[in-house]
Amino acid sequence: MPQHDDLTPDDWQAHYRRLEFLYSVAPTNRYYKPRLSIEHEKATIEVDVDPNFFHAAHAVHGSVYFKMLDDAAFFAANSVVPGVFVLTASFNLQLFRPVTEGTLTAHGTLVNKSRRVVAAEAVLIDEKGRQLGRGGGTFMPTDLDLFKLEAGYREAGP
Repeated sequence: MPQHDDLTPDDWQAHYRRLEFLYSVAPTNRYYKPRLSIEHEKATIEVDVDPNFFHAAHAVHGSVYFKMLDDAAFFAANSVVPGVFVLTASFNLQLFRPVTEGTLTAHGTLVNKSRRVVAAEAVLIDEKGRQLGRGGGTFMPTDLDLFKLEAGYREAGP
């Protein structure tokens, strides 16, 4: 795995863009249609509320909250781990309020990085800036080389 000191600013930017592309081609994201942007130690995901996301009480199901929070924290974590895929090892979630319309935004931020574990957290807000939920987790770097994935990371690069 490349080390932080081995990468130029252009290498880091290429890493972020490749991760964004990898996310965009994930089959699950055909349904949610999220928009991801990554920078060093941060990730932001936006999803437009769709009535198909509603539970029986006509508000967005908590699974959408979880996906957005986990994904935002995950990519904040993977932003500092070049070349390999990280996996969610644990994730804790708090839900604060329901939402029925608008655009949801999850902001993920790195909390701590060690050789074996990366910690990140995320907050989910609505268009008015109200917190809908928050979560945090630990992510573990794997041996899965991002360049060897069938589609995504490799195709986005130069």
